[in-house]
Amino acid sequence: MILVIDVGNTNTVIGLMDGTDLKARLRLTTDERTTDEIGIMMVQGLSNRGYGKGDIEGAIISSVVPSSLYSFEKACRRYLGVEDPMVVGRRLKTRIKVRMDDPRSVGADRIVNAVAALERWGGPIIVVDFGTATTFDCVNGEGEYVGGAIAPGFRISEEALFARTAKLPRVEVARPSRAIGKNTIAAIQSGMFFGYVGLVDSLARRCRDELGGGCKVVATGGLSQLLADESDEIEEVDPFLTLRGLAILYQRNVEG
Repeated sequence: MILVIDVGNTNTVIGLMDGTDLKARLRLTTDERTTDEIGIMMVQGLSNRGYGKGDIEGAIISSVVPSSLYSFEKACRRYLGVEDPMVVGRRLKTRIKVRMDDPRSVGADRIVNAVAALERWGGPIIVVDFGTATTFDCVNGEGEYVGGAIAPGFRISEEALFARTAKLPRVEVARPSRAIGKNTIAAIQSGMFFGYVGLVDSLARRCRDELGGGCKVVATGGLSQLLADESDEIEEVDPFLTLRGLAILYQRNVEG
């Protein structure tokens, strides 16, 4: 089995994969941590799920936080015995052409999502990733990454509303029963939930039109299932798409 590590702006998700099957998962906040802190947390977390160092034959890391990458690499070496963890963006073969003005500017997680979606569903396809930011990753029928869109994430929007208003409270993330709220909390839930679904559906439709129509829209990330249930455009949900994409990339580069 291999360890896949997705370092995001807010959270880091670590998976133990057997092929593309997820056997164990850890979720950490992405804070500035030392190599030893990261290593101990990984070892203890895996041990609590019945796995140890001997179960891991390799590791691959995707990070959008450059300052955290060194500590994760070193922790894999020191605590898990993985001498040379793979890093997305560091001369790995993806088998996807990136048709962007500056291909190097594309976040590692976005390429990983494209790899996983193409492998499972083929192109053309749009991946909506509900993370700190909500990203739309577009792949054409030839399997080329052609760009996408980036919007503030659901949580960022919620925090901005709370921080920039004097009297509005924080509310639970939930689907309200109706659009017209009868109190402040219900009104905020309606605006956040239905407003965000509207944003997702509008951008997904526009991206589909520019890709030529007929493409599948899939969702991943923490709030993917909640929002996808209300969306008219999202057809498939895989909360662990990024982890599966990392496992696919690892295998491709082992095979050469």
